[in-house]
Amino acid sequence: MHLLAAISPHGFGHLAQSAAVLNALRARYPELRLTLRTALSRAVLERRIDGPFELQVATDDFGMVQHDALEVDVEASAQRYGGFHRQWDERVDRVAGELREVAPNLVLADIPYLTLAGAERAGLPSAAMCCLNWADIYRHYCGDRPEAGPILGQMEVAYNSADLFLRTEPSMPMGFLDNARDIGPIMAPGRNRRPELDHAFNTGGDKLVLVAVGGIHLRLPVEQWPRIEGVRWLVQRGWQVEHPDAIPFEDLNLPFTDLVASCDLLITKPGYGSFTEAAGNGIPVLYIPRPDWPESPYLEQWLTQNGSAEPLSPQSWKSNQFRQAVLRSLQAGRHPPVPATGIGQAVDELEKRIATDP
Repeated sequence: MHLLAAISPHGFGHLAQSAAVLNALRARYPELRLTLRTALSRAVLERRIDGPFELQVATDDFGMVQHDALEVDVEASAQRYGGFHRQWDERVDRVAGELREVAPNLVLADIPYLTLAGAERAGLPSAAMCCLNWADIYRHYCGDRPEAGPILGQMEVAYNSADLFLRTEPSMPMGFLDNARDIGPIMAPGRNRRPELDHAFNTGGDKLVLVAVGGIHLRLPVEQWPRIEGVRWLVQRGWQVEHPDAIPFEDLNLPFTDLVASCDLLITKPGYGSFTEAAGNGIPVLYIPRPDWPESPYLEQWLTQNGSAEPLSPQSWKSNQFRQAVLRSLQAGRHPPVPATGIGQAVDELEKRIATDP
């Protein structure tokens, strides 16, 4: 049994989503041979994927070009898509040849549409899985450009070439799909390891606020944040934060989902992985709005209905408004965890489609 999973390198959310399903599938079928096709590094993949895998380094999608984690570079994105699609048939032929060499029983894409087009040309069964797709994202930012029609046509045909598209809750509507199947939310379970954190950092009864904005660069100005009695900030070491209450969270080398499960509050931006993992562990969220990203309204509405979420204006960092928002969220405390029902549903659907013989 051999599965090839193509994973978008646009941030870490696609990996988090894919890993939860791939790990569950491997738990059901320990003999599963797994090939990952992505531009993400092996080190990043190994932090999320259980067990061995083969790595096929490829850039089958890039999502959107970003100024940072909050702002899309629309012009650069349009130019890159234009160049990407000018040699579309040649790209599809190349990917089809590479997939034939690996010869998986099933191709799963989250969500590189080029991989799906290559799988169809290679005569391989395929499935897609995600909360969004690049056709709708491209349409939102670049749909009024003269070159958009043919590009969107190729993208939509590629996505519809999959045997099915598993649309994970919460998701964008994706109205152009004729192969969509709705499933529940997908997030990796975390383990509350708070005693280890308290012991390692001598935090006592302090509240721990995890500050994490995903895999696309964005550094928050933690130095400007006020000191709040009884509150410590867990931040990434690479930010080199100079704040008396900041703790580099890499020091314990814990899985990110365990960090989420062990903290009292998450400060982040709208993103499928961060929002669902917070909800799945019952952790309240303060988030920096991302009003131009078309997926944001669906994520924000879902988290508000299923967890605890409040927008946080970047202009409030140094004000009492920020202090009050943090204290209000901490006082609200944990909420009942949202179950990751989509994992089992996705594994069941993949099991139907992957051959049991090598």
